[in-house]
Amino acid sequence: MALASRISVPRRTIDASAGVAARHVTQEGSMADTTTAERTGDGQPTLKRVMGPGLLLLFIVGDVLGTGIYALTGQVAAEVGGVVWLPFLVAFLVALVTAFSYLELVTKYPQAAGAALYTHKAFGVHFLTFIVAFAVMSSGITSASTAARAFSANFASVFELDLGDGIGITLIGLAFMTLVALVNHRGVGESVKANVVLTCVELTGLLIVIGVGVWALGGGDGDFSRVTEFDTGDRSVVGGVIAATGLAFFAMVGFEDSVNMAEECKEPRRIFPRVLLAGLVATGVIYVLVSISAIALVPADRLSEGDTPLLQVVEAGAPGFPIGLFGVITMFAVANSALINMLMASRLVYGLSRERVLPPLLGRVSARRRTPTTAILFTTALAFGLITFVGAVPALGGTTALLLLLVFTVVNIAVLVLRRDHVDADHFRTPTFLPVVGALACGYLATPFAGRPAEQYRIAGILLAIGVVLWLVTVLVNRRTGAQTPSFDPQNLSGDRPSGPRN
Repeated sequence: MALASRISVPRRTIDASAGVAARHVTQEGSMADTTTAERTGDGQPTLKRVMGPGLLLLFIVGDVLGTGIYALTGQVAAEVGGVVWLPFLVAFLVALVTAFSYLELVTKYPQAAGAALYTHKAFGVHFLTFIVAFAVMSSGITSASTAARAFSANFASVFELDLGDGIGITLIGLAFMTLVALVNHRGVGESVKANVVLTCVELTGLLIVIGVGVWALGGGDGDFSRVTEFDTGDRSVVGGVIAATGLAFFAMVGFEDSVNMAEECKEPRRIFPRVLLAGLVATGVIYVLVSISAIALVPADRLSEGDTPLLQVVEAGAPGFPIGLFGVITMFAVANSALINMLMASRLVYGLSRERVLPPLLGRVSARRRTPTTAILFTTALAFGLITFVGAVPALGGTTALLLLLVFTVVNIAVLVLRRDHVDADHFRTPTFLPVVGALACGYLATPFAGRPAEQYRIAGILLAIGVVLWLVTVLVNRRTGAQTPSFDPQNLSGDRPSGPRN
């Protein structure tokens, strides 16, 4: 997701490894040697440039892989039938076009702030910058809530609990989100130590599904003729594919987080284009192969039942495989997504509060743990509400995609606006027609004409309305108390954060 998935916390020195490895935190005044480090304009040390092409590629692939493919394959199949792979392919192409816009912007402005920075530079409207930032934060919460629901469904399946879709699943989701909040409160360092391992677990699970499909093909099992069958119900073929693409897009988000690693990359202007494109292509191929394997082994009507589609695929294609083990893999995969997204959301709320565009209460930091306690409580409360009153994976996943499609539309337009801003260094320049296509495609997929359910607009609207109300309250309080409100600078939202799956 775009902006500031990297948010300022008390000053830290970052020792990044694999883009997702544990970060060793050093407080100001510690043994860290900053006397010879490069420094920013305000005298602070710059982030250490440790990521080469290989580490950046691992980060991008790990960031895109996540809850989407594990939880939504069945719902995509419900929209289009056997050609479940097609919406994932179209979503990949839309993401690829938008990635070209990000490439121009990140090589032009190799700073860790993402979509909010680009919006601010292009339009200079503080409120618009805030809305983009809050939309990114909200998409993190809806994504984490999707993961909580998927975790609950897989937990019930692994332990053979007959909970249906009722209160039992909701309670497991709430308990899971409580655990995420406790880990979040404990601190970033503790939260990210297992990140590389969990990313490998996610990838292993998807490779198992692909392997099961290849095994079935070699053994004459499965029905690969289903991969060309359309079943779009009352919709036309095009309408069904577009509606499914709007949902499948949730699986492709995460690539935009890589722009927030720009300040920690070696020669970002040189390596970013080929590495980002390679990472996107790799994940796109994995998703298409997984969806083909899924539909070849499980008919679309069965695949769309419940929130554990890939568990059904492994069970059908490899009955001897320990299904419980695959269920645990899925649980770890979606748990990783939830943790990273809630870390991002809480730190972004903290950063917005520090910039005095959200109430100061949300910027309070635990004296003992040095973590943003009230921001964690605030974002967890929003997640509790989504899990309790929405719950359904398609609604939450679709809302995540909706919010980010709106952000991507703004970013694609910002590329064209910022063509008038010339920088001294050479940078990647995307063909002009691509941002135009990207803005039109993302904008269209965010409209009701793309078959997007009204429920997703209600959820997104409520979340953004909460942000606007908090913004207005903060402005009124600042005026009444005579507090000096600093100029809202999105670069102050950037800082260190853990890296991991975005969706």
